[in-house]
Amino acid sequence: MHAMPESPFKTAALIGRYQTAGVVTNLLAIAEYLIQRGLNVILEAETAEAIGRTDLSTADIDEIGRSADLAISLGGDGTMLGTARQLAPYDVPVLGINHGRMGFITDIPLDRCVEALGAVLSGAYTVERRTLLTSRVVRDDEVIWEELALNDVVVSRSSRAGMIELQVEVDGRYMYNQRADGLIVATPTGSTAYALSANGPILHPAVGGIVLVPVAPQALSNRPIVLPDDVSISIRVVEGREPRVASDMQGFSELQTGDDIIIQRSPFASHFLHPAGYSYYQTLRSKLNWHELPILRTPGT
Repeated sequence: MHAMPESPFKTAALIGRYQTAGVVTNLLAIAEYLIQRGLNVILEAETAEAIGRTDLSTADIDEIGRSADLAISLGGDGTMLGTARQLAPYDVPVLGINHGRMGFITDIPLDRCVEALGAVLSGAYTVERRTLLTSRVVRDDEVIWEELALNDVVVSRSSRAGMIELQVEVDGRYMYNQRADGLIVATPTGSTAYALSANGPILHPAVGGIVLVPVAPQALSNRPIVLPDDVSISIRVVEGREPRVASDMQGFSELQTGDDIIIQRSPFASHFLHPAGYSYYQTLRSKLNWHELPILRTPGT
């Protein structure tokens, strides 16, 4: 019998969307596999408590960031977003196993996770750097809210009535005032999320760009624009009912007229691990159905 090759990873952390049916069983099966491969396994503390397995080693995110050299996220894209965002300051690479619906950034299917994990633990993987954004709300010269975003920062109205008016500057230069339902500021990762549904362009993850996408703008000529990712974007709330800002749709802050939202590329980046052979284009084909040809119909059918 051939011995398993030594893994380049020593300690793996498991973070799961434990509210989802079936996750507990799969989490524990993955933990057992990792232990068999000789890794130290840590369960994220809230995950461990929720599934009732405090007998395994547990740690909070800060401890995971300091001690793990691999994080495995089991859940949907939302779980992966939260994991990657929290661990980016620690430079811990993240592997995403899809236990959700879309699975755009959690690219490993659950039924292939053992095969994929085996390849990664044997050193057959690629690392992909993903840009993050930092956003902060400034009110009366005071920062009242600050968050990281892997997908996007969205400034919008939370009321059903009326539009929001925003004034946008880039590196201190006036760009425009616009009335719309909102404005999406997205990374290349986020270009295939909310920004895409608002008719924004797809940016390859290796592109150094930030895309601004208006949501249902009053002026139909107001189109998405891609900016260099080293700029500083300032969005001022001019007018609007119950405006708010959201980071990855997971962190929210209520806004007031006159607030400034400052958005810049974060000094931190997230690192996604993919099994060897991963293709971003294959992900686009499978998730956006690019492989499906138009259906030709004969007249009258």
